[in-house]
Amino acid sequence: MAIKTRNKISPQFSMASMTDIVFLLLLFFMISSTMITPNALKLLLPRSDGQVSEKPITTVSITKDLQFYIERVPIDINRLEGALRAKFDGVQENERYISLHSDREVPIGEVVKVLDIARKNQIRLHLATTSK
Repeated sequence: MAIKTRNKISPQFSMASMTDIVFLLLLFFMISSTMITPNALKLLLPRSDGQVSEKPITTVSITKDLQFYIERVPIDINRLEGALRAKFDGVQENERYISLHSDREVPIGEVVKVLDIARKNQIRLHLATTSK
């Protein structure tokens, strides 16, 4: 007496669902990686081993040709203090943080100008660096 099963297991494997998953993951990482760029200016930052845990409210950038930016908006150095005051209006004093992104070739005098503005307005400033 020969007993036969009705349901036979097929040894074939369908890759259609696997390619759908890989495609969705690829789209997710492409979209999320474009949202992560906080500073779109090309700067060669100084190198350091230190890391800062505070999150800055805004960034000030100085390019090697001495152009100043608040986030990605160009601004004159003479208007920088007023723009920062407006940015931090209503923010508690212990939560005022700026991240300073300065190119390696910028003279230290230009960096000190931003440091003085931050000190006058009780704003904490962190110098952005790249890891060694």
